[in-house]
Order: sequence, then structure tokens, then C-alpha cells
Amino acid sequence: MELRRHVSMSLLVSLLITALLALAGSTAAAAAHDEDKPGNLVTGQLKDTSNNGAPVEGVTIEVTGPDGQGYTATSDAEGVWEVFVPGDSGGRFTVTIDESSLPEGASMREGRPTTLTPTALPNQTLRINFDIGVDTRDVATKWDQVPEKLYSGLLFGLMLALGALGLNMIFGTTGLTNFAHGELITFGAMATYMFNAVFGWNFAMAGLMAVALAALFGWLQETALWRPLRHRGTGLIAMMIVSIGFQFLLRNLFQYFTEGRTESYADHTTPAGHDFNGWFTYSYRDLVLAGIAILVLVGVTAGLSFTRLGRATRAVADNPALAAATGIDVDRVIKLVWIVGTALAGLCGVFLGFSLQVTFQIGQLTLLLLFAAVCVGGLGSVWGALIGSLLIGLLIEMSTLVIASDLKNAGAMLLLIVVLLIRPQGLLGRKERIG
Repeated sequence: MELRRHVSMSLLVSLLITALLALAGSTAAAAAHDEDKPGNLVTGQLKDTSNNGAPVEGVTIEVTGPDGQGYTATSDAEGVWEVFVPGDSGGRFTVTIDESSLPEGASMREGRPTTLTPTALPNQTLRINFDIGVDTRDVATKWDQVPEKLYSGLLFGLMLALGALGLNMIFGTTGLTNFAHGELITFGAMATYMFNAVFGWNFAMAGLMAVALAALFGWLQETALWRPLRHRGTGLIAMMIVSIGFQFLLRNLFQYFTEGRTESYADHTTPAGHDFNGWFTYSYRDLVLAGIAILVLVGVTAGLSFTRLGRATRAVADNPALAAATGIDVDRVIKLVWIVGTALAGLCGVFLGFSLQVTFQIGQLTLLLLFAAVCVGGLGSVWGALIGSLLIGLLIEMSTLVIASDLKNAGAMLLLIVVLLIRPQGLLGRKERIG
């Protein structure tokens, strides 16, 4: 009976994930199919920077398609022009602006080309910009970018802390290094996308439902997978390998049902920016997300520190056998930790869906950063996860001042190596005797 119940729970887990992804994937695929057109749209908007960015009307644009066929467009009162080039093969286009058609007082920016040769994929929209008027850009120095980088780093660190705290709680109570934790973050982002963009719910309700489903998913995992493995005496190394397999299973399911597409939420994707005394640009959306993250992090850490259940959780983390001898239900505590930890990962995914967009690769992009955060802060330390996440977030953003943005995650790995060499237990971790 026990084995049959576990098998049933495992099937329920698989069906839950499959149903969610199938709904999101099939609906998104249908939407994408409706937007397909047998050709390329070439478009742009002409503005004169010498005239306070005023639109330039009546300018002739010539477009030559990959097949050599020529097309002509004229900018309207808003400076917008567009040409539709039929065909389904894509290729190289030639786009030329007729300087003689520029109105009096407008001229091409010195040194900028009048002919561009972009390449497009089939059915891709090409947006072309021609520079008219003087260059009015205010080129900022690296020092000018520091406040913006600090703001972005702290914001990303807060988002990362949600996932790192859940990962650290699970490790602290079970000793399991869960490589599938990144996919739980992806689960939160994809569930939010399904309810928000597919079902049409507002973002707040979609996010709450995603977190609730993530918590349910955590309970199902613990009940159907991890508890039976623990009761059979499975070693931590073997369970870690199981988590690696579970990670690839979930990632491939996400990729299969979304067909590898990158999606966006329907709400709050392009919030208005507000200048903060010339130091950095913020949005009310980001402030709300940061506020929610701070409240959740403070609430969870306070619960672990001051409640009876929190003390029981810390007792199980210190010594499960001794905790059980004192009357603590260890399985119940671990189940609660899985529920809360997975819900935190889901909430992390809800928020990261804005900055990373909704893609099956969110877990892959964040997993190493999560491990770096908990190792830098201290494995098993709640406050260590928070401090480590903030340090990793700041380092990632600040490193782009001196290295290419594509290499910014390398700075987090370097910090991890340095901390492990100097203080192997992490900044807030405790030394332990081995052997």
C-alpha cells in the first residue's frame, strides 16, 4: 500500500507539471502561429535630434529585398515608415534613405551611413534607424554608472535571495544539495505566464497562484520522492544524483512544451522609468517587487527565529536524531521546509520572469548563482543566504564596469573560489569537525 501510494503521488506530480506546460505551450504556439506572415516587415521612425527629436515627414526610403525586388516608402507625420517585403526565405536587405528628400534644415549626421544592409530571418521584423541631426547623447563615464549598477545589483540580489533562502533551508534540514532547485524557479515563472498571459488573470493573482502551485509541488516532491528515499536509507550522494536527473527531466519538459520560445508577461513588462536625482532610474514595479521580497525574507527569517515551529526546524537542522528523541516530528518539519522552500523558489521565478523573461533556461541561468550565494554566505545559514545573495548581485552588476556583460557571472564564481579558499564554511557558516 505504501509503495502504491508513492507511485500514485509520483504520477500526480508528473501530470501536474505536464498539464501546466501543455496549456502554456499550446496556447503560446497558437498565438505565435497567428502572427506568422509570409514576408518581412521593414520599418523605422525618423527623428531630427537637431530639432528636439521632432519627427521628419516626407522622406523617401528605398528597400531592396533578397530577391532584388525594390520597394519605396515615405515617412508620415510621425516620421514612421514601413515596407512589407513578401517571401518566406529571409536574407540580406538593402535599405537606403534619399538625402535629397530630407526637408530643409534636416541633414544626415556626419559620418553616419545612408545605406544599411541588415540580414533577417524568415518572417522577422526589421527595425531600421537612420541618424538625422547632431549627436545629443550624454556619454556617461564608468563612475557615472556606479549608482545605477548598485541599484540593479541590490534589486537582483533581493530576487536571488528568495531562491537561495529556500535552497539553504532544504540543505540545512536534509543535507541534500538539490540541483533541481533552479527548475523550481522556472516553474514559478512559467506558471505565472500561464495564468497571466494565457488565461488573462491580472499579474497579482497569477503570481499568487504560481506560488501556491509551487508550494503544492514542493509537498508532492517531498511526499512522493524524497521521503521514501530517506526512509530507505539512501545516501546523500545518491540523492544528489537523483536531483540532477530530476533537474534535466524538468528542464526538458519545460523546453518540450514551450518549444524553446522566450515569452513575456502580459502586464508590467515595460514600466515607466523615474529619475532619482540624476543617480539612477527606477520604476514603481521594481520598488513593489523589492518591497515584497524584503517582507517575505524578513517574515521567513523571523518565523525561523522566534516561532515554535522555527525552533523545531533549527533543531532538526542541528541534529535530526536528537530532535526526534525529544518528540519533534522530523518528517513533518522537513515537509514544511520543502513547502516553504519551493514556494520561495516559485516567488523568485515570478520576479525573475521580468528581468530574464519566461524561458526554460531560467533555472540553468540561476543555479550556479544560487550555489555561489549560499556557499559564500554559509551553507545552512539563513542570514548567510541573504548576505551571500546581495554580495553576488552587487558583484555581478558592478563587474560589468570592467568586463564584458557576457562574462559578468564569472565574477560570482571568482568570489566563490576566494571565499572557499579563505573561509571554507562561508562568511556566516560554522566550522565543523570532520572524522
